[in-house]
Amino acid sequence: MMDSDGTSWFRGRVIGQGSFGCVFIAKPKSNSSFLPPLMAVKSAEVSASASLQKEKEVFDNLNGCPFVLECFGEEITVGENGEMAYNLLLEYAAGGTLGDLIEKCNGNGLPEKDVRRFTRCILEGICHIHDSGYVHCDLKPDNILLVANQSGKFVAKIADLGVAKRSRHCKRQKFDPSMRGTPLYLAPETVVQHMQEAPSDIWALGCVVLEMLSGRQAWVVKEDCSIDQLFSIIGAEHSLPEIPSRVSKEARDFLRRCFVRKPAFRFTAEMLLDDPFVKGVDEELSRDLEGDYSQGEVTLSNADAESCSSESLSFIPLETNSSLSSWGYVQRTNEGSTITVKGLSSNPAPAVFCPSIFAIPALAR
Repeated sequence: MMDSDGTSWFRGRVIGQGSFGCVFIAKPKSNSSFLPPLMAVKSAEVSASASLQKEKEVFDNLNGCPFVLECFGEEITVGENGEMAYNLLLEYAAGGTLGDLIEKCNGNGLPEKDVRRFTRCILEGICHIHDSGYVHCDLKPDNILLVANQSGKFVAKIADLGVAKRSRHCKRQKFDPSMRGTPLYLAPETVVQHMQEAPSDIWALGCVVLEMLSGRQAWVVKEDCSIDQLFSIIGAEHSLPEIPSRVSKEARDFLRRCFVRKPAFRFTAEMLLDDPFVKGVDEELSRDLEGDYSQGEVTLSNADAESCSSESLSFIPLETNSSLSSWGYVQRTNEGSTITVKGLSSNPAPAVFCPSIFAIPALAR
């Protein structure tokens, strides 16, 4: 049972699970200059933490990009029963995953202006990953997280680097014939030749962008479709995902540049940054990134704050309007006790409650 706190942070409740272990919400034990008011902590038993330790190594080599999820460090904790857990301290994404957002659209897709914005974010992240000598290998909406900054805007950040690999152009790359990633987002050269390099990430990006625009996955297959059948479809000589005619010409052209079957002729991330579909979005993103949500603070008001334990926080996320212009947290009052989260949104738009994406016990009575 991974129940122990870190040296500088309190562990909250589980907010997710994966093949690697569990994800917990966490907060610093005191005001910290290097830890934000909320974190997501990936935890696994030390004996089963190889993938998390690999992910930490990749994070260390990808520092400095605002479009890749930030890692704040690692720590070994020991539970009451003596069980040791490896913990990876990560940036918390209040907006959930891009996959969650697409699912809420009920098959209608996102507004194209939001798709352009998120695509630019993802492209910037991919470009940094490739320039650093890595291939992500598992780009998909569920691995793109939406992080809010101080201006109230969501920024899409690439996460889940556990299956990333060194590019064959990198001197430190080791021979690795294994195929990684999620089948529906794999490129033709991956399913046919088990070749997975930077162009394969661009194909996966096309699948993600198409899914944002259409509200459906790039390959529409029957529920009982086997992996072999899916690979036959993707690997067929002239097979390409269908691009809806209702999207703009710029969107169609962008997708066609991603869905080039021969990887040598596929556009690179750097080339796509100059594509009309995303060109000009960078100025808006630069303004948005001027605010950093990590400068916010968590405060408890009135005397009851003294009785709050490490699991006393109860947050209610807000669903944004359709344009994703801004978001915020509300004050939660319980028998006179109030918690306030400051610095997370300076200009919240009208919003409605949505089901909580994590649960932490309410303020202590």
